[in-house]
Amino acid sequence: QVQLVESGGGLVQAGGSLRLSCAASGRTFSSYTMGWFRQAPGKEREFVASINWSGFIRLYADSVKGRFTISRDNAKNSEYLQMNSLKPEDTAVYYCAARPERASAYNYWGQGTQVTVSS
Repeated sequence: QVQLVESGGGLVQAGGSLRLSCAASGRTFSSYTMGWFRQAPGKEREFVASINWSGFIRLYADSVKGRFTISRDNAKNSEYLQMNSLKPEDTAVYYCAARPERASAYNYWGQGTQVTVSS
């Protein structure tokens, strides 16, 4: 079992930055691919970024490439999302997620943290 807890959300002006953190429990954290997803009001949950167990493979949605950076610290059982040059359209609830390295679906989810970007 893996339990995930996000933190770091808040209100920021357009052009500003936020850093989200996700703390994971469980001894197998380092073997999981970790991801960030978001859901804006009235929209479906969408993929933002992912990072494999070693940190070597990082994937991003086109909408955040060049602005967001995903990272992880296996020693601290944590992953992070550095968000720069934020736009109002980045406003959403951001979720941390985890899946076993060879699985196709994310089966562990956090409760989410609200990010609001004002114009």
